[in-house]
Amino acid sequence: MNTDTLPNTRRYDLDWLRVLVFGLLIFYHVGMLFVADWGYHYKSQHQAEWLQSLMIFLNQWRLPLLFLISGIAIRFFLYKVTIWHFVGLRTFRLWVPLLFGIWLIVPPQLYIEMLSKGDLPDISYWQFYVAFFDLSHPYFKDYQSGIFPHVDVNHLWYIRELWYFSMYLLIIYAGLSVLRLMPYLYQPFKSWSITVLGTLMVIGMSSIHFFLFPEDSEGRRKALGFSFLCLGFLMGWEKHFWQQVSHHRKVLLLIAITCFISLIIYYYNFFDGRADSPRDLLYFFELLLIYLNRFAWILTILGFAHHHLNHNHPWLKYLNEAVYPYYILHQTFIIVLAFWLSNTGPMIQPFLVIVFTFLGCAFCYEIIRRFKILRLLFGLKIGLSQPLKNS
Repeated sequence: MNTDTLPNTRRYDLDWLRVLVFGLLIFYHVGMLFVADWGYHYKSQHQAEWLQSLMIFLNQWRLPLLFLISGIAIRFFLYKVTIWHFVGLRTFRLWVPLLFGIWLIVPPQLYIEMLSKGDLPDISYWQFYVAFFDLSHPYFKDYQSGIFPHVDVNHLWYIRELWYFSMYLLIIYAGLSVLRLMPYLYQPFKSWSITVLGTLMVIGMSSIHFFLFPEDSEGRRKALGFSFLCLGFLMGWEKHFWQQVSHHRKVLLLIAITCFISLIIYYYNFFDGRADSPRDLLYFFELLLIYLNRFAWILTILGFAHHHLNHNHPWLKYLNEAVYPYYILHQTFIIVLAFWLSNTGPMIQPFLVIVFTFLGCAFCYEIIRRFKILRLLFGLKIGLSQPLKNS
């Protein structure tokens, strides 16, 4: 990769952010059990409206930040390997866990969902699982959406989209490199002030969303993810950008807090309860507020992480590798545990679901990391990871 500034040290802050963002995902999906008026595969009887504000806060930046980190990682990775090596390795390490996950990890979620909605007779999970492989089984007549009838990716959609997004990005990158345009796209992150760059990103993403994003929610989610993956690729290791967000992190935090307060006031007083916005001027101003809030939080998080977390730790390598198995396993643990603990109280149920989800993922990872075949199925490198150390 031809760029003026090449990475010379590992970016531990990005490793820590990856661990923390995926860890936060577990809490977010537990929250989906309890937040009122939001659909999910299974809902607890203990639901609260006050959780909506917290979930909206997280929703604004958690997925964009995740894809942004993935875009940064792609740029680092392409510096080390050829494009063909990247394509082969990414395909193998994403599609093997995805196919394994949709046939073995995801089905318990559908079983619990159908049981809780009264759409299954009183059968065991084994009986359900045998029927699951019959794509025309009458049990699933009302569950036909998916990559196959009733067979879907559920929470593993991120793995699927990451592969597609990576391939799209490579095609765009190859074309722009041939035209020698990539240096011009890197330049804003190399030299522009964070004020100018942030303003451009807010207005630019709001405009792209307004004019180009699909109408449906799934299409918007994909377009948003790919957009932030591309932004992450462009910012990469550009030293000037990271120095800027680190230096201005406290100001960015104040802006982010102000933006979220404004956003939540607007949501409950004007937006909530009305029909979907047409693509009019009001909708564009809504997008400006949303993206101002979104970028303020993302830049704040990047700035504080770069300032405080850019250092190694004996646990970091272990935790960074554990992310992928935890991600693949966590939602199945959450939904099954919530169903089993449905008769517990409103404080005990979320506490136990969180604790046993982390314990279950940790126990499974300790098994996965020790066997080559399991490491392959969960997308890990072949070769035993180092155990946690006390010092």
